[in-house]
Order: sequence, then structure tokens, then C-alpha cells
Amino acid sequence: MDLLVFVKAFLVGGAICTIGQVIINFTHLTNGKILVLFLVVGAVLETFGLYGKLVDFAGAGASVPISGFGSSLVRGAIKGAKEGGLIGAIKGGLAETSLGISVAIVSGYLVAIFCKPKTKKR
Repeated sequence: MDLLVFVKAFLVGGAICTIGQVIINFTHLTNGKILVLFLVVGAVLETFGLYGKLVDFAGAGASVPISGFGSSLVRGAIKGAKEGGLIGAIKGGLAETSLGISVAIVSGYLVAIFCKPKTKKR
């Protein structure tokens, strides 16, 4: 593989993470709100056809962050809506993101089995 592929993924993924860190440092937004913000930004950019171009350029650097999940959700919904209307949009969005959702559920279950939760001390 070409080294440039890794460099582009690292730079774009790092830039997305840097934006998130700047938001954490300079705002009072909670982590959950920041995640939703990134998901919505990815979805909006995909709606206008921009996020797909970023994924084509950076590969996993753009598709792995939560903004890539929002992009995948919208991409599947648009494809499904063209084929089956409103129900197709729902099915398409879920079908496009089903692998990521499944991995998150299974990983969360395994971590819950093998790890002992602790409350944060203040």
C-alpha cells in the first residue's frame, strides 16, 4: 500500500479529533452533546455530498469517527428512500449502519461481562 493513504487518514482523523478536543476545552458541552454534534455535522455534510468526498480522500480517517456514522446513516437513508419511499429510508439507514451498531452492542456487552464498573469520585 501507498504510505500516502496512511498519512491522509492520520491527518484527517487527527484534525477531526483536534476539533473535538478544542470544543471540549473551550465550551461547556458534555461529551454526549459533542458526539451528537459530530454525528449531525457528518449527516449534513453527506446530505450535500461533501462527506463522501472527504471519505474518498482520507479513507478510514474520515469514515471511522462518529461523523462517519452520521454520513453512513444519511447515505443509506437516501439510497433507501429512492428505492422504497419513507419506509425504505428507515430501512436503508439501518442497513447501512447495522455492522457498526452490532459491533457497539456486542462490545458493550462483553465489556459489561468482564469489567467491574466503578463510579467516578469527585
